[in-house]
Amino acid sequence: MGPVPARSHTMEANRRAERASHTEHASHTEHADVPDDGHPPDVLLIGGRSGVGKSSVGWEISARLRAADLGHALIEGDLLDTVHPAPPDDPHRSLLTCRNLAALWANYAALGCRRLVYTNTAAVLPSEEWLFTEALGRPRLVRVLLTATDATVEQRLRGRELGSELDQQLRRSAYMARHLDASVTPGTHRVPTDGRPVGDIAAEVIARAGFTP
Repeated sequence: MGPVPARSHTMEANRRAERASHTEHASHTEHADVPDDGHPPDVLLIGGRSGVGKSSVGWEISARLRAADLGHALIEGDLLDTVHPAPPDDPHRSLLTCRNLAALWANYAALGCRRLVYTNTAAVLPSEEWLFTEALGRPRLVRVLLTATDATVEQRLRGRELGSELDQQLRRSAYMARHLDASVTPGTHRVPTDGRPVGDIAAEVIARAGFTP
């Protein structure tokens, strides 16, 4: 897969990675008021270190699902807590993320949507599961961890990070690679991205998620 386009969410990605290593999460958010038709939503969680290609793969999956006329929503988790300063009672912005996820999903579910593609570095960690059970009710979660070597990630990050935080991103990405590899939920699918076209990666992830007609 080629270089990932330049993005402006470096600071948000760093904060999300820091929150991922924080093990204490509030779990008292009220459940989302979403339609319950007896069919729990299918949620594809795509995680992985910075520079592994989560956003590119997520958008390609969405394109392929649209081409197959399969209803779905796509949410980039990094965008759910992009506010400064953090709420005083929610320093890791976890509750804010949960509320925003619940609000978005309520709108999508009201339209009959029952599939969600969600990208975020830490989404595949056990510590993040509460976000989805609180915001979506009783989802069926499929976790996919995208992987790449340090050399591949460095090439991609150097192609997209044009500001002053490249070195920090490289260090954080290397740390998260180790943390994710050791800590992901059992049963998580690992999908390598080195030297592969984004279409091939997306096709494999779709198959593992069972997102078929």
